[in-house]
Amino acid sequence: MRLRKRSGGNGGGRRRSRIGRLLYWGAVLALWLVIGGVGTVVWVGAHLPPIQALEIPKRPPSIQIVGIDARLLVTRGDAGGGVLTLKELPAYMPKAVIAIEDRRFYSHFGVDPMGVARALVANVLHRSVAQGGSTITQQLAKNLFLTQERTIQRKLQELGLALWLERKFTKTEILELYLNRVYFGSGAWGVEQAAQRYFGKSARQVTLAEAALLAGLVKSPSRLAPTRNFDAAERRAHVVLAAMAEMGFVTDAAASIAIAKRPRIVAPPGQGSVNYAADWIMDALEDLIGHVEEDIVVETSIDPLLQANAEKALVDELAQKGEKGGVSQGAVIAMTPDGAVRALVGGRNYAESQFNRAVAAKRQPGSAFKPFVYLTAIERGLNPETVRDDKPVKVKGWQPENYSREYFGPVTLSKALAMSLNTVSVRLTMEFGPTAVVRTAHRLGIASKLEPNASIALGTSEVSVLELTSAYATFANGGMAVSPYAVERVRTPGGKILYVRDHKPLGRIVEATYVGMMNAMMRETLTVGTAQKAVLPGWPAAGKTGTSQDFRDAWFIGYTSRLVTGVWLGNDDSAPTRKVTGGGMPVDVWSRFMRGAHQGVPVAALPGQSGGSLFAPIAAMFAPSTTSAPPAPSAPPDKSSLDGWLVDRLFGRR
Repeated sequence: MRLRKRSGGNGGGRRRSRIGRLLYWGAVLALWLVIGGVGTVVWVGAHLPPIQALEIPKRPPSIQIVGIDARLLVTRGDAGGGVLTLKELPAYMPKAVIAIEDRRFYSHFGVDPMGVARALVANVLHRSVAQGGSTITQQLAKNLFLTQERTIQRKLQELGLALWLERKFTKTEILELYLNRVYFGSGAWGVEQAAQRYFGKSARQVTLAEAALLAGLVKSPSRLAPTRNFDAAERRAHVVLAAMAEMGFVTDAAASIAIAKRPRIVAPPGQGSVNYAADWIMDALEDLIGHVEEDIVVETSIDPLLQANAEKALVDELAQKGEKGGVSQGAVIAMTPDGAVRALVGGRNYAESQFNRAVAAKRQPGSAFKPFVYLTAIERGLNPETVRDDKPVKVKGWQPENYSREYFGPVTLSKALAMSLNTVSVRLTMEFGPTAVVRTAHRLGIASKLEPNASIALGTSEVSVLELTSAYATFANGGMAVSPYAVERVRTPGGKILYVRDHKPLGRIVEATYVGMMNAMMRETLTVGTAQKAVLPGWPAAGKTGTSQDFRDAWFIGYTSRLVTGVWLGNDDSAPTRKVTGGGMPVDVWSRFMRGAHQGVPVAALPGQSGGSLFAPIAAMFAPSTTSAPPAPSAPPDKSSLDGWLVDRLFGRR
């Protein structure tokens, strides 16, 4: 018995000894865990920004560019839509996010231990950071202060910042910050921009089905974006609705109805050629309102329908004839006669090239420059029926030829311009001086440097599509100066006005009489001249074709009393085309666009015109019978009416 007692006593001692050792090593392990935990906290804290520097970073301003119909064209800025409070949103919008992203949002302190434990198990099994277990607060901390890398260090920093956010802000403030900052895919940051991007309306107006779809995107916005993978986005939305019903946020019946209603995704705004117009508008904002520091809405003159039609006209023409004609690029600008730009296409594909050929490119206009030559001559006493010789001409060894290399002898100025006869244009330029021609072009709005030499008669100095088109607008509006623009008004989303365009006329720069004569001559270009394919059924129209040296550039600038449109086609490297002329592809693009643009628009005559040529029958009575030139005055005569012009012709005054 003693032996058994002794043996039992030894067994109990050994058990006590083992328990003691376990307690000892447990205490040691606990101590090291505490030390490790404290060390980790210290290390994480040392690698965080100073607490005083942890302020919510200011969101970059959102710039919404809207068209003439108030529809959104483009949103610029790193973040998109305006900031909304929870009170401004339907109640189910934030609830949808909570149901799918963080069910215990209102009960945890920034970190959800259950979520973290679940994530740790998954990460150990996958031997990587497969799940984050992130709360809404943690996601906000990551979006505001951290990078997107998936590392243990970044995760620990996220935890620390989440605790700080929970101490500094209320749950409502955290949720509002999150909804206005989280990424929803397709370049949409924040719930307002996402709603505008996918549904074409404010987040204030989203339906339950739409709210569920948006909430479902947060998990994987790039993969689930409905513009890219609608079926996947819809399946995820159904998961969100089921979670909302499970949590009692919506009834089962409401969830079923929402599942049956498929959200309609609108065509993405800001795609394609409208970005060329947006780039030009953005460049102008600095001059109009200075540095942008708050969200703004830019109301513009751009017509979305005309913009789309101009792009289509250019792209279709290049697709059909571009390769055969050796043409790879083009530009189109359409504006009202007072300079309000309705459409601006700077190239065939904005995604491939953001270079704005409508605004930034300078190319030789060729014969499209000749109206400035003829206006110079008319302002100095000539008229559409004045005769000049079409025959070979030589200027200091330079001998320009007509395109057809034919010569027609004595011709009227009207016929010479319509047929784009080079010799007559050179004769007129030398008759009144290249400097006078340059001054006329500059007066009408050509800002580029022009060389005052004989070849200016054939458009050898480079200009942009924008400035040449706006110069022609003076003929379409009756002689008033034009400054092309697209920005009508700039305001904040709240309605504060920052800029309003002053529509006060800029003043007369060409007398109405001379405008009428020019319009009479340039109408002939479309009826019997080089642009006969540009005739608009029922509409009085005028314009001028242009082809530069070696067929490098092909132009047509044409106009009615409602719209002025310029078209350029060519190659970025100035390589010659395969003999494409202004009367070919450019006229085709112009006609495609202008015929649609004038549908349903009341017909109106060009300034100084009434159906046919106003001046042809009258001027023919007084046209000189020889090719001698009238003496040129030192400055254009000051005449403001047809009567004044007739009196001058009758009494020989110039």
